Parts: sequence; C-alpha cells; structure tokens
Amino acid sequence: MTPKPLSVSVLRRDLLASFVVFLVAIPLSLGIAVASGAPVAAGLIAAVAGGIVAGLVGGSPLQVSGPAAGLTVIVAGLIQTYGWRATCTITLLGGLLQLALGASRVARTALAVSPAVVHGMLAGVGVVLVLAQVHVVLGGSPQHSAIDNLRELPGQLVHPHTHPALLGALTVLVLLVWSRLPRDGWLRLVPGPLPAIALATVTAWSLGWNAQRVELPETLLGDWSAPVLPDGSLLSVGGAVVSVALVAAVESLLCSVAIDRSRPAGVPRADLDRDLLGQGAGNAVSGFLGGLPIAGVIVRSTANVDAGARSRWSAVMHGVWVLVLALSCGPVIEQVPLPALAALLVVLGVRLMDTARVRDLRHHREAPAYYVTLVGVVVLGLGEGVLLGIGITAVLALRRLTRLSVRAEHLIPAPDDGPVPPRTHVVVEGTLTFLGVPKVTRLLQGVPSGSHVDLDLNVDFMDHAAFDAIHQWRLAHERQGGRVDIDEVHEAWYERAVTGEMSQPRKTPPPTRWWAPWANRRRRSEAELDAPEVSPAAVLLDGVREYHGRTARLVRPIMAELSMEQKPQHLFITCVDSRIVPNIITASGPGDLFINRNVGALVPRHGSRTPDDSVAATVEYAVNVLDIRTITVCGHSNCGAMAALLAGGTEVDHLTGLSRWLKHGNHSLARFLAEEPPGTDESPLTRLCKINVMQQLDNLLTYPWLRDRVESGEIELVGLYLDLQSANVEMLDRTTGAFTPVPDEPVPDGPPQPRSLT
Repeated sequence: MTPKPLSVSVLRRDLLASFVVFLVAIPLSLGIAVASGAPVAAGLIAAVAGGIVAGLVGGSPLQVSGPAAGLTVIVAGLIQTYGWRATCTITLLGGLLQLALGASRVARTALAVSPAVVHGMLAGVGVVLVLAQVHVVLGGSPQHSAIDNLRELPGQLVHPHTHPALLGALTVLVLLVWSRLPRDGWLRLVPGPLPAIALATVTAWSLGWNAQRVELPETLLGDWSAPVLPDGSLLSVGGAVVSVALVAAVESLLCSVAIDRSRPAGVPRADLDRDLLGQGAGNAVSGFLGGLPIAGVIVRSTANVDAGARSRWSAVMHGVWVLVLALSCGPVIEQVPLPALAALLVVLGVRLMDTARVRDLRHHREAPAYYVTLVGVVVLGLGEGVLLGIGITAVLALRRLTRLSVRAEHLIPAPDDGPVPPRTHVVVEGTLTFLGVPKVTRLLQGVPSGSHVDLDLNVDFMDHAAFDAIHQWRLAHERQGGRVDIDEVHEAWYERAVTGEMSQPRKTPPPTRWWAPWANRRRRSEAELDAPEVSPAAVLLDGVREYHGRTARLVRPIMAELSMEQKPQHLFITCVDSRIVPNIITASGPGDLFINRNVGALVPRHGSRTPDDSVAATVEYAVNVLDIRTITVCGHSNCGAMAALLAGGTEVDHLTGLSRWLKHGNHSLARFLAEEPPGTDESPLTRLCKINVMQQLDNLLTYPWLRDRVESGEIELVGLYLDLQSANVEMLDRTTGAFTPVPDEPVPDGPPQPRSLT
C-alpha cells in the first residue's frame, strides 16, 4: 500500500480529527486502566503506543488503536495471577506473536471466528465490566469474579456511598444527554466522555466531595523497570500469551473491516496482514514500556472517521496529544474521580451488549452461540467462554451440513380422471447420509402400495447407506405393482450408484439465478469486455441453450403432463412492462396462470366507443372454456402508460395505435381527478397506478355475464400492486379501497392445502 502525498487539506482534516480522538481516548484509557487493576499510567502508555506505533506501522489508515474494554477481563485476571510486571511481559510476548502471525500473512484466518462468538465475547465482557464497575460507582471495591460481584451487589446497593454514587449518576446523565443532542450541532463536535468526566471532576473539586482520585507517578514511566518473566508453568503462560494475542488480533481485525466499509473516497483499503504487524509492534512497545495491551478500538476509530480523518496521521497525532498531556497535565488528571471513570465504563459495558446484534444473529440461527459465549465468559472466564462458543458454533455448523428435509404429498386425482392409481410426490432436500436414513425410510414406508411415486432428490451428497435404503425400497415398491420416477436436481448421485460409475463428479459451475436478467447472469471477464457487442437475437438463443442445458430436464415431466390439456385456475391481467414477471411474483409455474398482458393492464369497458375485443376475448375464453375461478388485475409503480395519461397523452401523439388504446384509461384518470388526495406522501403517479387497478376491476363488472358470476360467488376478483423498487406486492382491500401488504400466513378460509405424509 503506497501512501499518497499529503496535501494541506488532508493534514488540516487529520489535525482536527486527531484532537477529537484524543478527547475520547483520555477518559477511556484512564478508565480501562483502573478497571483492569493496572497502574493508571499504563492506560496512557498504551494510548501513546497504539496511536504512534500502531498508527505508523498498521495497515488500516483510519483505525485508532489503544487500550480496549474487550481486553479488560483478560488483563485483570493476568494481574491477579502473575502480577503487573509479568503481565507487561505477557503483553510484550503477545505482540511478538502478532508480528509472527502478520509476517505469515494469516490475518484473514482470524476472521473465520464466527461473529456470534466475537459479539458474545464482547457482550460477556460488557456484563463483567458493568458488574465490577458498579461497585466502584457506589463507593465500594470490585470482587475477583463476576459471580462474586453479582452476589455482593444487593448489599452495595442498599448501603451506597453518597458522594461516589452522585458523581457516577452525574457522569451517566451527561453521557445520556450528550448522545441525544442534534448531530449537526456544534456541541456534538466535542465527544461526550470529555464533558461528562470534566463536569464530574469540577463538581467533586468545588464541593470537596469525598471520592477516590486518579493517582499518577511523577513521570509517565514512573519507576520503570524491565518486564519480568511470569512465575508459572510454560503451558499456562503460553496460554496467556496466546489469549492476549488472539483476542486483541481478532478484535482489531474486525474493527479494521468495519471501518474499511465506511472509509471515505480516496482512502486506500486496509491491509489486514500489515495491520496485524502494526498491532504486534504496538503491543511489543506498550508491554516493554509498562502499558496495557492494545487493539483496534471501534469507539475511537468511528470518532476518527466521523471527525473527517483522511490518513493515518490522525491516529499518530492523537498519540502525540496523549503524550503531551500526560507529561504536562499530571496534576489536572489526578483530580479526576474514580467513580466518574467507573460510570463511563458502565455505559461502555452496556454498549458492548448490543441487542441489535442478537436480532441479526437470530435471523441466521446463530443466537445460541452468542448466548453460550456470553454466559461462558461471565461464569467461567473469557478463554473458557470463547472456547465454549466456538464449540457450539462447530456443532451448529455440523447440524446445518447434515440437515435433511423430507416431505410428501398425496396427489388426489380429479373425479373425472377415471380409475387411476394414487400418486405421491416425495421431495428430499439437503445432505443425505446414514444419519438421515431413518427419517427417509419412515416416510417412504407410509407411501401406499401400488401408487405412482415422483421422488425428487434435491441433495448435494448421498452416501452408500442412503442410496441402498432408497434403492431397496424402490425395488420392493415396484414388485408390489407401484411405479417410482426419480428426478435428481443436482448431481446424479443415485443414477451413478445404480450404474456403478462412482468416479468423482465433475465440478460444475453453480446454477445461475434463473430469474435474474440476462445482463446480470452473463460472465463479464476481461476478454468479454473487449469482445464485440452480442446481438439481441444471439442473447435470446443463448438463453434457450441455457434452458435446454439446465432447466428443460427438470420441467420435462411437468410439461409432458400438460402437453395435451391446460387447467389454470387464475386469469392474470397485467401490464406489458418487462420488469413484471407474473410467475415470479406469484411463485407459479407452467399451467398455473392464464395471462393477458397489455399496455397499462387496461380492460376496455363493455360497449366502449373505442372497440377492442382482445381483452374481452381472453376473459370469455378463461371463464367459459377454462372455468377460471379467479381474475387478477396487477398494476405496478412507475407505469409508463399511467405517466402518459397524466401528461394528457401529448408524449405519445405520434403513436396512433397507442394513443387510441390509452383512451381506455380515461376512466382511471377521471377517477384520479375526482378523488381527494390522501394525507400521505404518495406521488400522483403512484396514486394513479393504484387507482387504475381498482378501475379495471370495475370495468370487468361492466360485462353482465361476468358480473352475475362474480355476485354469485363463482368468480373472485383480486387487485394487486407491485412496487418495483422494493419488489413487494400489495393486495387491494375492496371494502376500504386501500392496498395493504399480503399477509404472511394464509387466511383461514383459504383453499385446502395438499395433505402431507409428514
């Protein structure tokens, strides 16, 4: 990554951003040091090392490194076990391990850890942080474990110390008020932690309140001495080094990826391997000088981006500001009350427990790993909780890989089909191994003897046990007079096992999304970009070839059944607009819809002055010959025909046929002009598009023979509206005249569903 020359404007942006980040870093660094049980100066040393060293060496230009709340629990445990100087050695060795990992270019493998585990770990750290720091806010001292803190909390709440509790409450109140200030206000240029700590400090000093204060050594490095080796077994010390290195690395890399997504234009992408080198160098320097472990911190990094930073010099200069303050403003820092810092960390801990993450994970069914990791970190400890979460993630992944769906439907023949054997449709989807054999055989044994079975094997793998079970059942079923047709959607696992051709199947490219436009599915290699433009006819023929190669064999059984007769139940009238595909928005297939498409989805009224029998002929045939039970009119947003009606038809005057046809939409336009606009922000075009659907349904009722059948309940009229931008379909409520979302569940009096064997 070659840095670009710095301009004056970039340096000015970075200078201002560095000061904002510096204001955020000071209270957080002090608070994290206090929460970890380390010397307060260790937090400032880590902030300086994270800013200057990691900022210069790292590969993420806008990321800001320093002491992180996510490492608080680890550091506190290490200090209790080995002492402070030995913890510095562990930090130093963890930095060297990160340097080795960065040199090995394995940074992206750290991202293989499930986000559920990472966010569960951070939430667990947040719980531990809150439980510990609440005691400090109330004037007490934290215990050695989260469970002990929880056990002692009721007594601490009953007997709080007044002055520390008031300072903590004041700090939290300022943070809450500051977060609700307008984002474009000048006060928001100052980060919330600074005024919160400053106000608490001034209050404690001016009123002479009794509360513990920050204690700094005479110099930043104090009575510095070289780090000492930890006193413990090689295995335990090595585990501590690995824990610090990996937790800090994963947190930094995730922060780097998150900040990389929001980087402004002109800022280069993050180099994760180089970023790991920067974190390793920063931790090595911080540990050697007596500082806390560092990691990329999302709070400071986000503040850096929001403040307008454009290069790594913002992070570097923020480290310089911290160094200058620590050397010159020690007496001021020593006036900061510890309960205020503890309250700041309580708020930070609560933010680590981000409930929005849980909602996202629940959608992907990964919430169990999140909760297990959270509880494990709180009850067992950070390392044990993370390992437990990784184990649960592995179990969930294995369960997904072996997931199997089996379902069946009895297809009951129509009364006029004569004496035909019963037909059963069985679908097997997923990974078919010996684990799924009991499930498949239990269902297949419920298939009636002598029936015709369509067995769809939509599986990505089938082992021999599964093949043998299905094959033996097939032979037995056919011996009893039944028939089995097997259709394999992906690889022909069953066919290859029957023929004995069990060589490794040739890897085929993944199936294209059949519903996507041609332009989205064509491969755009560099060679093709330089190739001459393909004619529309060639593109069409390519589509036919793709159909023959991928789809024809799948729909051939269905088309063979439909080849002599069609029995659709729905007439679907919609616009000719190419963006509307009725079979996609209704999830229907061949033989389901009888479709009429015309400009504007118009239905000429009975006895219209401008005669046109095309739509009427379609409706007559659908109702009187095909015995259609439902007629649907589907409109859509941004309809060109409706736009032409709004413009008075002037834009299409030169198109005589179209101008004549659009006269059938005059009733829709008149209805639009007669109705009062609703109190919504709908555009006039959107309102006309929806009114047009209602008007065309009314136009259908102008045909006396059709109106009689609608009023008798033989035919149902349905209005739909497709919003192109959201791809959502709305349904017309004819009693209120409003379009509402289609309900997720079918209505109770809906059509009967096929009976399932499962």
